[in-house]
Amino acid sequence: MVSKLMLVFVATDVVFAMCGGLLVGFSLIAETNMRATPTTDNAAQRLLLNQCPLTAGVVNAALVFITFVFSVPAFFLPSNRGWLRMHGWLVVFCATFTLGLGLAVWVETLTTRKNLGAMWAEEVPLVQSLLQQKFNCCGYFNSTSPQFIQDNVCTDKLVAAQKGGCIGKFSSFANGYLDLIFTAAFGIVGVDVVLILCVAMVLKFRQEQERYRHIDEKNGLGAL
Repeated sequence: MVSKLMLVFVATDVVFAMCGGLLVGFSLIAETNMRATPTTDNAAQRLLLNQCPLTAGVVNAALVFITFVFSVPAFFLPSNRGWLRMHGWLVVFCATFTLGLGLAVWVETLTTRKNLGAMWAEEVPLVQSLLQQKFNCCGYFNSTSPQFIQDNVCTDKLVAAQKGGCIGKFSSFANGYLDLIFTAAFGIVGVDVVLILCVAMVLKFRQEQERYRHIDEKNGLGAL
């Protein structure tokens, strides 16, 4: 009969694998969005996703799936601890990897205004105009720094001056968007930590079972 501890371990391991699916799904969808034609709805996201370690996210997901595969023998070999130890160390590596990705995105939020200004300056007028339309603003710092792009939102200099620059609205949007990404990464690390604790408890349980088995063998009860 499967113990409750093993059921918790397997359930947590499945959630761990699902987190790998979340990582690869987000990375691939983000890559697709970045290659899509820029529109008012996706222009800001495309700029922000370009700063995220998406390729590293796919690699991380692949490591998660490999780690999950190592847990299968650990489950079907109830007296074996070697596969379980290997699985545990791989989970530690995955957790460290994911934590690094989350911290990389978090660091981006510390210099949002500076980075967005450079990104804005590098974009073509079409994308700048789309951002102006999305955030209902003109120019980045203000309508003249840099010069606003004339469109249906910023129709002339007077209207552009009244609307103000995009720095505030764009920065708030970027911080909120990136916050979701690195918070999700830290949440996955939390799942990893729970799985590591489960692995440690299963290892301890199997170690005790092996010790009791040796005691029974010494007492001549090995055949019972």
